[in-house]
Amino acid sequence: MVHVLSSRTLIHPTDPERSRVFYGERLGLAVYREFGTGPERGTVYFLGGGFLEVSGRADAPAPPAVQLWLQVADLTAAHDELLAHGVEIVRPPVREPWGLVEMWITDPDGIRIVLVEVPADHPLRCRPGI
Repeated sequence: MVHVLSSRTLIHPTDPERSRVFYGERLGLAVYREFGTGPERGTVYFLGGGFLEVSGRADAPAPPAVQLWLQVADLTAAHDELLAHGVEIVRPPVREPWGLVEMWITDPDGIRIVLVEVPADHPLRCRPGI
């Protein structure tokens, strides 16, 4: 069996500095570590229980199948904060048929980021018998 000690999602943006501004300043992700020098240096951000690494440079954006799913405690507050920081909301918060509240944004290369709130009454929060 593979024993995973840590994990991270790697993104190679078409414009690394633009992506660092987006993730670090507009989304407000905290920096875990930075490495290398120059415009293609790496920045690793905290993502809850994982990490997001923005490093290198790609010739073309990631395919649309690549998405980030980020759970937040208060989606309404996140919505308001992102708007205040100039982040375009692709789709405002909506309670989905499966009970989660989701909002969609995209990063500068068009990677879809789904921000999710798990409502208090959702089965993911219920622990029968406790």
